[in-house]
Amino acid sequence: MTVIETLDLGYFTRPAEEWGGPHDRREPALGYLVRYEGGALVFDTGMGEGSPEADAHYRPVRRPLTVGPDDVDLVVNCHLHFDHIGGNQRFTGIPVLVQRTELATALAGDHTIDSLLPGVHYEEIDGEHEIAPGVRIVPTPGHTDGHQSLVLDHGDRVTVLAGQAYDFAHEFGTPYRPWLGRLGELAAGRPVRVLFAHDHAVWEGTLPAPR
Repeated sequence: MTVIETLDLGYFTRPAEEWGGPHDRREPALGYLVRYEGGALVFDTGMGEGSPEADAHYRPVRRPLTVGPDDVDLVVNCHLHFDHIGGNQRFTGIPVLVQRTELATALAGDHTIDSLLPGVHYEEIDGEHEIAPGVRIVPTPGHTDGHQSLVLDHGDRVTVLAGQAYDFAHEFGTPYRPWLGRLGELAAGRPVRVLFAHDHAVWEGTLPAPR
């Protein structure tokens, strides 16, 4: 049985001019602890430190990551922006699964807080990757070219840890992205719950078949 625990890792404030709205908005930073048959992983590790400019811009309030290297076998990041990888360096020697495209972009600079990248045991993947039966990474590009999500098959239903594939639950599916069809194919008509990196709300429904 797969068990998912939400990790509240704090929040930040996105300036109005960045998202095109009338006011600044507060967004949570969420990670997830996933226990599955034969192992456990953490999906995203919170907001990293090391950039006074980023702190001044986003005014983050950080909460500690309560998961450590003795608790998990793997780390999965949806992408490598600073607000998703803050705890990666504490998982010494534990594989951090990342799309090859995403890591190359981060290492090229001007993508994240560069000091958060060293000392991490990256395991690069290209495309989909099955971690264990019913635990699958699926590329979900859009927010970044190397963005990825985690699909958890419970048998009678499916959970998607979408990261920042969409910012908010109410936006999920709009605009349409081609990988939605792949998620629908994996769900095969079963109920789906979608959890996000920056929204406590949950999207529930059925996903479209491939177009």
